[in-house]
Amino acid sequence: MNKHTTHITSVQNTKVKQWASLLEKKHRERSGQFIIEGVHLVLEAVQAGIEMECIVYDADKGIPAELKGGTAAAAPCEWVSAPAPVLAKCTGTTTPPPVFAVVSKPTYNSEKLFNEQALVIVLDGVSDPGNVGTIIRSADAVGADAVVLGKNCADVYNPKTVRSTMGSLFHLPVIEADLGQLLPEAKQHGIRLTGTSLQANHSCYGCDWTKATWLVMGNESKGLSAEVEQLMDETVLIPMRGKAESLNVAMATTVLLYEALRQREF
Repeated sequence: MNKHTTHITSVQNTKVKQWASLLEKKHRERSGQFIIEGVHLVLEAVQAGIEMECIVYDADKGIPAELKGGTAAAAPCEWVSAPAPVLAKCTGTTTPPPVFAVVSKPTYNSEKLFNEQALVIVLDGVSDPGNVGTIIRSADAVGADAVVLGKNCADVYNPKTVRSTMGSLFHLPVIEADLGQLLPEAKQHGIRLTGTSLQANHSCYGCDWTKATWLVMGNESKGLSAEVEQLMDETVLIPMRGKAESLNVAMATTVLLYEALRQREF
């Protein structure tokens, strides 16, 4: 095992206070770091080569078996054993996970956004962390090139968002941007901007998803903002046969992404 092991016993420890502060967005932005919880996310981050400051595990339970071998054991970071109250304070959960890690926010090159076959998901004011995380997971599942979050979206590094991505956060670029600047730039690159609207005239199944496309999804209750909707090349509707008024935004995004995948590969 990694020989750099530190033992922390008190929730009043300076490092513990620093880690716990990452539960707040302003401290995540200031430090460029965030917390990931649980064995699965720690393994995903290690395998993706994400820069880590430390891995903290429950002193009573010991290092989880899944992290004792392979790349995780050789992770070039500090290993810290701490009691359950420390893990609870740093993860904001009453039942803390057996392990968490402090990691650096990944940096991404934006080139993939504009490639000739680009499939990018753009979120305009999607405010629920669970929805944002699920959309990132769906984007990863279909092999999309990136997810772009406009202002007024849930913070991608919010612990709930991170948990909802199930590790997909480390598999594709997730970029925060000003949509007022980025969407016109996409149009200049010949990329088609497709949004959803209940007032749209044609269904998502009549849309050509095989060309470079950015799928733009709006807020859970209000849909696309007026400024963003004006920039769309087209809007589509997901047909519904039952009595449901609408689909959850994460579900709707998934339906559209799988139609794009079907057209492109099947």
